[in-house]
Amino acid sequence: MCGIVGIVGNQPVSERLVNALRRLEYRGYDSAGVATIEGGALRRRRAEGKLVNLETKLKEEPLPGAIGIAHTRWATHGAPTERNAHPHFTDGVAVVHNGIIENFAEIKDELIATGAEFQTETDTEVVAQLVAKYRRDGMGRWQAMHAMLKRVRGAYALAVLFEDDPSTIMAARNGPPLAIGHGNGEMFLGSDAIALAPFTNEITYLIDGDWAVIGTTGVHIFDIDGNIATRPRQVSMAAAYLVDKGNHRHFMEKEIYEQPEVVAHALGQYVNFIDNRAAPSSNIDFAKMPSLAISACGTAYLAGLIGKYWFERYARLPVEIDVASEFRYREIPLSPQSAALFISQSGETADTLASLRYCKEHGLKIGAVVNTRESTIARESDAVFPILAGPEIGVASTKAFTCQLAVLAALAIGAGRARGTVNEEEEQVLVRSLAEMPRIMGQVLNSIQPKIELLSRELSKCRDVLYLGRGTSFPLAMEGALKLKEISYIHAEGYAAGELKHGPIALIDENMPVIVIAPHDRFFDKTVSNMQEVAARGGRIILITDGRGAAVSKLDTMHTIVLPDVDEIIAPMIFSLPVQLLAYHTAVLLGADVDQPRNLAKSVTVE
Repeated sequence: MCGIVGIVGNQPVSERLVNALRRLEYRGYDSAGVATIEGGALRRRRAEGKLVNLETKLKEEPLPGAIGIAHTRWATHGAPTERNAHPHFTDGVAVVHNGIIENFAEIKDELIATGAEFQTETDTEVVAQLVAKYRRDGMGRWQAMHAMLKRVRGAYALAVLFEDDPSTIMAARNGPPLAIGHGNGEMFLGSDAIALAPFTNEITYLIDGDWAVIGTTGVHIFDIDGNIATRPRQVSMAAAYLVDKGNHRHFMEKEIYEQPEVVAHALGQYVNFIDNRAAPSSNIDFAKMPSLAISACGTAYLAGLIGKYWFERYARLPVEIDVASEFRYREIPLSPQSAALFISQSGETADTLASLRYCKEHGLKIGAVVNTRESTIARESDAVFPILAGPEIGVASTKAFTCQLAVLAALAIGAGRARGTVNEEEEQVLVRSLAEMPRIMGQVLNSIQPKIELLSRELSKCRDVLYLGRGTSFPLAMEGALKLKEISYIHAEGYAAGELKHGPIALIDENMPVIVIAPHDRFFDKTVSNMQEVAARGGRIILITDGRGAAVSKLDTMHTIVLPDVDEIIAPMIFSLPVQLLAYHTAVLLGADVDQPRNLAKSVTVE
C-alpha cells in the first residue's frame, strides 16, 4: 500500500509533505520521494528505504517550491531502489501512483515502438510516458490527463504535476482511496484523511472513476467520461482517531470497499507481474516436504481451508488442517521434514500461538501469514508472509480474509512450481488471473450493492439461513454463515452441498432461505442437483453465481446475484464480496453494532 500526498500551497511545501508522509508510512517504506516546481522547473528528491533517508537527503539538499507531490512506496513492479522510487519524471510530467496498471506491458511496448525510453522497472512510468506523449501530440493538460485515464486499466490513485503549470495538481482514483483537503488559500491531497489532519479537517473523498484538477482556491472534479461531478465536503475526525471511516457508515463497510486496493498490494509482494511468476521468497522449501500443516481460528481458519484446496490441487501437497483450539490437543504425528502455516490477522491469537509452539517443538519449519509483522506469531516463526491489509478496525474480518487468500494463492502457485506440478505456462495463466482480481473486485463492489440491499431486507426477517457450496465454495459458505451470525445475530450454517441430503435437508421448508454459492466451475452441475433438491421441498433459493452459471441454471430462485466469469483460483475472493455485503447490510437493517458486535473482540489473546 503506497501513500500519496500533495499540496498546492502559498508557502514552501517539502517539509509539510514529508510530515504528511510520516503519517502514511504504514502504507510502505521501501522508498520515498518528493517533487516540487520551482522557477518553472520540476525538481525532486528520492531515497531508498525508510522515510528518514529522504529526510536526511532533504536536509542536505533542500527542495524549494510552493506546490508538490510526495510518495512512500511499497514495491510491486520493480525492486525497491531509488531509481524505481516515485515521483517519476517524463518530459515535464511528474507522477506518483498507488495501485497496479494491469495493461502496463501492452502500453509500454506501444510507447517503445514510438521511440519512448523507459528509466524504471515500474508500471507507474507508463502513466507519465503516456501523458507526455499526448502532450507532444498537441493535447492540453486536462485533455492529456483524461486521455491517459481512458487508456489505462487497473486499480490506481494518481497525482500528477505539469512543469508548465505551477499552480495545479491533477488527481485520479479507481480503487485506492484519495481524499482532497480544503485549506485557507491552499489545497491538499492524500491517500487518506490521516495524512491531511495537520492541515485541515474539511475533506472531499473522490469515488472510483473520479479525476480532479486541484488549484489553490478549490477543485474541479469530473467522472471518467469527463462530466462535472459534485462530491460532498465533510468534516473529518482523523485528528482524533487513528483511522477514518471516510464516506462510509462503518469501518466494516470501508474495509469491504478497500479490498481491491489492499489485495493488489498484497499480490504485489508475492507475484512478479512483469514475468507473470509467483515469487514468494522464504526459507521454507516446499519442493521436498512430505506434507503441510495449517491451523488458525475463525475466518482465518476458513482462509486456510481454501488454501488447503489450492496446495493440494496445484502443488500436490497433502495438507493437514484444523482449528487451532483442536489442533494442539490432537497429538498429531508430525514429520520434522514438513512445515506448518499459521494464519492470524493480529498475530496474537492464543490458540494459534499454542499450536505454533506445538509444531515448533516437533521440529517443523514455521510460516506465519499475519497482518502484523511485529506480532508474537511473526516473531516466533521461521518465515513471515505479511498480508498487507492495513489496519482492520471492524471485528468481523473482511479485507484481512481476502488478503490472506491472495497470499495463500500465490504461495500455492509458487509451491506448485517448486514441486514441478505447475509448469511455466500454467503458472503464467494463474498469475494473470491474480493480476486481474483487484479490478474485478472493484467492478463487483460498484455494481451489486442495490441487489444486496434488496435481498438483505428479506434476510433481516429470517431466523435461520443455510449456506451451501462445493470445492472452495464450501469454506466460503461457512464464512458466509459466520459473517451473518456474528454481526446480525441471525442463526446461519454453512454446509458442503453434497452433505445436504445427509441431514440438513430436514430443515428445508418455505421459510428457510438457502444461499447457494455456485460459480460455473467443475462442481457446478452437482451443485445444481442439490438446488433441485431444495426447490422440490419448497425451499427459497438465493443463488450467487456467474454469467455462465446464470445462463444455464433453469431453477426458479428467490434471488440470483450474477458476478463476472472468473478463473477458479480467484473465485473465492470475488465471491466473498457479496457474502460480506449481505451480512453487513442485513446487520445494518437490524440496527446491530456492526463494527463491535456483542461478545466478540478483534484479537483473541486467551484460550
